[in-house]
Amino acid sequence: MSIAPPPTGTLGDSFARALPEMARPWQAEQAPEPRLLVLNEPLAAELGLDSAWLRSPEGLRLLVGNEIPSGATPVAQAYAGHQFGNYSPRLGDGRALLLGEVVHADGHLCDLHLKGSGRTPFSRGGDGLAAVGPMLREYVVSEAMHALGIPTTRSLSVVATGQPVRRDTLLPGAVLARVARSHLRVGSFQYAHATGDVDLLRRLADHAVARHHPDAGRRYLGLFEAVVAAQASLVARWMLVGFVHGVMNTDNMTISGETIDYGPCAFMEAVDPATVYSSIDHGGRYAYGNQPLVAEWNLARLAEALLPLFSDDQEQAIALAVEALGQFRGQYDSAWSAGMRAKLGLPDTLDNTVTTPLVDDLLALLQRNRVDHTSFYRRLGAAARGDAEPARELFPDLAAIDNWTTRWRALGPDADAMARVNPVYVPRNHLVEEALTAATEGDQRPLERLLDAVSAPFDERPERERYAAPAPDDFGAAYRTFCGT
Repeated sequence: MSIAPPPTGTLGDSFARALPEMARPWQAEQAPEPRLLVLNEPLAAELGLDSAWLRSPEGLRLLVGNEIPSGATPVAQAYAGHQFGNYSPRLGDGRALLLGEVVHADGHLCDLHLKGSGRTPFSRGGDGLAAVGPMLREYVVSEAMHALGIPTTRSLSVVATGQPVRRDTLLPGAVLARVARSHLRVGSFQYAHATGDVDLLRRLADHAVARHHPDAGRRYLGLFEAVVAAQASLVARWMLVGFVHGVMNTDNMTISGETIDYGPCAFMEAVDPATVYSSIDHGGRYAYGNQPLVAEWNLARLAEALLPLFSDDQEQAIALAVEALGQFRGQYDSAWSAGMRAKLGLPDTLDNTVTTPLVDDLLALLQRNRVDHTSFYRRLGAAARGDAEPARELFPDLAAIDNWTTRWRALGPDADAMARVNPVYVPRNHLVEEALTAATEGDQRPLERLLDAVSAPFDERPERERYAAPAPDDFGAAYRTFCGT
């Protein structure tokens, strides 16, 4: 099976054609006064879209789903999912629409998808709308993740609709145009499996193989193994930069291995595995330190959904699934360990008996002293050049960090290599909130300055010192983020 790209200037509908049982044709609600807030011109160019046209009244109507190219079939996608461990058999796009597929400059298909475009058959009583702030949060954080080299969905635009949205108060509404390799997720397979229609499940798996993992051997088992590997690598990268997803439900885990859904997400400041930023995660299920375990749990749910395709013999299918899932921990550990070596500027040739206790001791030291995650690793580069003071001043326990630094420097860390992987700038939580509040009130300058910093995260600039600093002490302790619904 292959997926043909759509002709230039059109939107393809391969998902809707291949899987009509999971694609409900639908239309976005009318936006009374579309007004562009931000447009990702480099991404538009990669997709072959004309930025000047996208800024026009016709382009804005496309970006909110009110003007659709001839032949396009906007659909709300069906999927199921475990949300905070509780299974829901029918979730789906409750406030989103897949407009169609476009061809990226690298030749791959990408979904053009709207978020906040109004009620759909899957809204479950919600209004289907989105406010300016949460849509700009997704734009900022997803573009920051892209700049950090972490697989992610991208943000093409945020357009204010001119329609108010009621949350705790009335807020200005907006629609995000999101770009992804696809919106296939673990929950998509859970939905297909729950129908009892093995043919649907097989067609979905064939579509996923063709779209994302065409080189997978052993077809369906190979697809599962490829998703396991992609997610092991992805979550390791989250952990290395201190990213807390916040809502790792199975409907928010992609088959492509891209990060998706930037609702209650944030970057950890003081190092603490128990860090939670989501306002609804009262038990800490999706805390920073739990993310690898949750990813493995989600993948087990994918394996359950795929069992009928692994073998007609259920016991054999389970054995194959268990063996494939068993690769996750080793792949995650390998990716995370390699990333930690890079952050510390250490060569791959060093023996684990040397690096493992060094890393373990460092993590305990960072947590005990509540050291800022991003600042520490960037400042440590100066220590590799002989100036230990910038990193040292982050620690109340000076003797402990001095001892650790002496051990580390004896291994000959590469400061230049460290500078290439340890960012100066991430979307600091207080700066994100400042930018979103200002933009909601009509001032986009803080947003523009923040985007400028996080779009080049490894390039230190004196005029951007404020964007490298941790939040004030009175900000972080009670900080929570929200999903926006």
